[in-house]
Amino acid sequence: MQGQNFIAGRWIDGITPFTTANPSDLDETVGHYSKLGESEVREAMAAARAAQPGWAACNMQVRADILRKAGDILLARSEEIGTLLSREEGKTRAEGIGETIRAAQCFHYAAGDVVRAQGEFYHSMRDGFNVLVTREPVGVVAAITPWNFPIALPSWKVAGALAYGNAVVLKPSSFVPGCAVMLAQVLEAAGLPAGVFNLVMGDGRATGNIMIDEADALTFTGGTATGRLVLARAAETMTKCQLELGGKNALVVLDDADLDLAVDIASNGAWIQTGQRCTGTERLIVTRGVHDAFVERMAGVAKAYRVGHALDPQTQIGPVANTQQFNENLKFVRDAQAEGAELVAGAGAVECRTRGLFMAPTLLVGTQGAWRCNQHESFGPIASVIRVDDLDEAIAVANACAYKLSSGIATSSLRNAERFRRESLAGMVMINAPTAGLEYHVPLGGRSPSGYGPRETGAATAEFFTESKTSYINHGAI
Repeated sequence: MQGQNFIAGRWIDGITPFTTANPSDLDETVGHYSKLGESEVREAMAAARAAQPGWAACNMQVRADILRKAGDILLARSEEIGTLLSREEGKTRAEGIGETIRAAQCFHYAAGDVVRAQGEFYHSMRDGFNVLVTREPVGVVAAITPWNFPIALPSWKVAGALAYGNAVVLKPSSFVPGCAVMLAQVLEAAGLPAGVFNLVMGDGRATGNIMIDEADALTFTGGTATGRLVLARAAETMTKCQLELGGKNALVVLDDADLDLAVDIASNGAWIQTGQRCTGTERLIVTRGVHDAFVERMAGVAKAYRVGHALDPQTQIGPVANTQQFNENLKFVRDAQAEGAELVAGAGAVECRTRGLFMAPTLLVGTQGAWRCNQHESFGPIASVIRVDDLDEAIAVANACAYKLSSGIATSSLRNAERFRRESLAGMVMINAPTAGLEYHVPLGGRSPSGYGPRETGAATAEFFTESKTSYINHGAI
């Protein structure tokens, strides 16, 4: 792929070329791209600033039709985009296509938001007055996205921003820029006016700082450490922020759980999509009565998974997305073993027919909640088991971690499920379901330090991408 930057409706090359490799086959180059310099990034921000008023004033049906068409094009190109995603990020081809379909659904949902957002009317406490509460675009939105969902995640940010009349400058991860280039192609083909959407590739801090400084709002998904730096920078200009950050998500398994279901949701949350989901399960908190049977079954599932090339239809788990993350994953396991964790499944790197970043699904047992392996995000196919006595201890251990993104419980008791739902500090709670697996029509996000600012997606979208205006109208006595 020859991928360019997209500014003010023009495709342009940057000043620093780079390539991406296929994590399933490191000897295969997937794309040729180029990073912009500071002046070009400022040009993109200026283009968005110039185009935003016209887009906000555009007839709502026209805006809705463009977003709807973008979703239609994504659906029509889902196999093409999904295959590129799998080659560049490492998800299986089925997962790549599925993610592209989800991106299309986000645009279709946003198209409806264009005409749903109509404001509120209030009677006044004063005779001869009415009160209107309206939502107006926040302005220019900077979107910075990570590598683990290279088409769905940019799409729900971009679609939401566009639906409410904002202009967008998107910076994707340099590990996986191909899908963002295709998203720009889709929006151009859908008829989006020039400058309303702009795509920039660049070095993280240099490019990101310009975007933060010159935007009205920033939506960022990434690690918590980086999120703190982003927030500190945004505070200087009081740029509105939405941060979706790290997770160390816990699944509690009680003695009364359906063991087959518990193993299914635990293995899905921990290892599917190579464990590279912000909401993936990393801590398995299991009560004593079922602990040994649960561990035995989980180890069997881990060993049975078919790890391999993302485009092989037999593959269930593709490679780790990039070399940096692969090496961090292997070190994480070594460090956990040094703390005292027992490795019952997973032996690090996996040999396959191609030279890729393949890692076996890994299960660590005999761990303690306070250990580093249960306090720091691994972001790989790695899960650790913590044995507890009862629900009281399980809730305490689940909450005794700084990250508060997603959590879950496996139980046949509605009473236990409801108690966990109420007492969990996570922003999202799953009952007899994987901690990962989100829907686009409802809010997504966690409490600090797993998130900051308004939630993403669904009904929460308007909270971030608009500013509320309250108007008092003296129409006189009637």
